[in-house]
Amino acid sequence: MNFGGASQCGDFATREFGTRASRSRAIFYGVCALLFALSAAATIVACVSMSTMGDMPMPGDWTMSMMWMPMCGHTWPGIAVSFVGMWVVMMIAMMLPSLAPVLWRYGEALGRAGHARAGLMTLLAGVGYFAVWAALGAALFALGATLAALEMQIPAVSRAVPVVAGVIVLSAGALQLTAWKAHYLRCCRQAAPYRLHALPTRAVAAMQYGVRLGVHCCFCCASLTALLVVSGVMELRAMAAVTVAITLERVAPRGEFIARGFGFVIVGAGLFMIVRAASLV
Repeated sequence: MNFGGASQCGDFATREFGTRASRSRAIFYGVCALLFALSAAATIVACVSMSTMGDMPMPGDWTMSMMWMPMCGHTWPGIAVSFVGMWVVMMIAMMLPSLAPVLWRYGEALGRAGHARAGLMTLLAGVGYFAVWAALGAALFALGATLAALEMQIPAVSRAVPVVAGVIVLSAGALQLTAWKAHYLRCCRQAAPYRLHALPTRAVAAMQYGVRLGVHCCFCCASLTALLVVSGVMELRAMAAVTVAITLERVAPRGEFIARGFGFVIVGAGLFMIVRAASLV
């Protein structure tokens, strides 16, 4: 029996599998990099366009972004759709650096399980993930527009905004230090595809996996998302800082330690905001 020939065939098959895996990985991350670049460029353009509109001075020595109110010729439904679309593009740019490795592991697991069209299933998982962020964006727009209307109509509410913003930032920093945050951060860092056969159709299972991942991610990022909203949503420096924070706590070693470090910094920023706002009253 030619055991040497069988061994050589096995080695060739292993090398061939490794080559295909490397090629697939390169294509996957290349597509992710292109998507990140396009979404980041679109976000920058939207932020620059928004900055040219200026902000409205409000009682309490702060300014309100014009994105929360309808401009001439625009309707509330149209503004809401525009905001959610802009929000999703922004989330793609901010979340993709930490999401890409998770989606890659999901696609790999599908391939090892013998699933056909693993690439399509991975895409559907990504769609499910960002659908959750789209729903959050719609809720944030409804809340933001309602608060903007109250601030425009009631000066006392407007004057309280700087202090309330400081309290929100302080609370966000404190949330970073809790076991609740640590739990959902572990869920995101250790995200792995499981129960792939729980539903009768693989497409539904992929969407379900993406939605579940998105919900965990929204919970994990609650404090950092609050910072983004308080900063005005379309503030490029805040977006960059939050993106770096999310990516580091998700993919860097000792992510929970990093998250707590950011928490202490955010608590300090919140205290500073409260003291500054109180001094202006």
